[in-house]
Amino acid sequence: MSLFSSTIHWIEQGLRYASLRQQAIADNIANVDTPGCKAKDIRFQAELDRALQLEAKRTNPNHFPFRSEQNGKIIVTANANISYNHNSNSVDIDQEMSKLAENQIYYNALIEQLNGKFNTLKTVIKGGK
Repeated sequence: MSLFSSTIHWIEQGLRYASLRQQAIADNIANVDTPGCKAKDIRFQAELDRALQLEAKRTNPNHFPFRSEQNGKIIVTANANISYNHNSNSVDIDQEMSKLAENQIYYNALIEQLNGKFNTLKTVIKGGK
């Protein structure tokens, strides 16, 4: 028997992804002027799709099927085919700042969900008071 629901596990995985993505974005921003630097990103969707395929159950054949990819890991990717500067650097500062803001919103939403789960547990422990 698990003390916590699987939701807390999935929130934890989402926070892990947000942390890794934050690190990759920070590295990209720090190397915006470094010659030959290739922008990195973290891919998490494949892992989420795989997990949904394993965990989710279709209760009605009319429901949409859950997508699945074979890879199933958090992957660091570098875009080597694009060059924004004359020095073969592929870091676009505007795009990185946009990703940074998006990642921060995602992280804050997960933290709010986690706080809600813990507040619910706290209420149960206190006996609904």
